[in-house]
Amino acid sequence: MSRRRGAARAHSNDQPELPLKAVPKTPRKRVSTVLEPAAAARLAIARRAKPSPVPDHVRLLLTLELRRELAEKLSLKAIKSERNIEAIVIGLIEAAAKRWQ
Repeated sequence: MSRRRGAARAHSNDQPELPLKAVPKTPRKRVSTVLEPAAAARLAIARRAKPSPVPDHVRLLLTLELRRELAEKLSLKAIKSERNIEAIVIGLIEAAAKRWQ
């Protein structure tokens, strides 16, 4: 099937032309505040993460670029344990977080 082309729009001179040059904005003063790391982390998650249906959890979407070999190992571990790859990665992150404390 071929698509029909829309009717050509007639140009109207009812509206005046906008200036081509952008109007410079007045510079705003930025207040530089340094947060404690824990407060900065809470703020970052509050801005980036979405609420989760699971209580005390957030939904944080990550895109990981992994070596193919590592991705295949994670996938193999997920298949053998009958879990999904996300659960495997979450488990690894939680185990690493316990070692940080």
